[in-house]
Amino acid sequence: MRQRSEWSDRQEIHEVVLRYCRGIDRLDMDLVRSAYHPDAVDHHTGFTGSVEEYLAWVEPRLRARARTGGTMHVLGNHLVELHGDEAVCETYGTSVHWGEPVHSARANFTSGVRFVDHMTYRDGRWAISERWAVREWTRSDAGRFMPKEGDGPSGRHDDQDPLVRLQQLITSRKADS
Repeated sequence: MRQRSEWSDRQEIHEVVLRYCRGIDRLDMDLVRSAYHPDAVDHHTGFTGSVEEYLAWVEPRLRARARTGGTMHVLGNHLVELHGDEAVCETYGTSVHWGEPVHSARANFTSGVRFVDHMTYRDGRWAISERWAVREWTRSDAGRFMPKEGDGPSGRHDDQDPLVRLQQLITSRKADS
């Protein structure tokens, strides 16, 4: 068992938030699930329920968006208040959504968000016990997105995404050594 310290607890909590965002943006629901304890509760705009109910609610929305666009979560301020095996975590971020039709405000918008998380340390890991995804503001980006100016890497929601390809390369090298 690893030695816990205030620094390692703070780092692990930060990685929980990062895992959640990567999972949402890459459509990896197992990664999203790993950010929560199994009995966690999530509160989002238009949704309140268990983590499994949240995944059942959010996944079809994300998959529909991924056919013509995507999401990107960019995190900023991150503050953790440790209280033994419990923590209050507040993370500021920007959540960008894009898709078709390009002139739809519901498909193309940016929100300022705060993740207010009750984190707990159980079963040897920090995870979300309850989350409030507070939407502070939203603006329409309808008609503002432009195509890329040339060839280059593009995000994908399959095994050809640059992240997945790099992970597979590293994993195969480790397996060969």
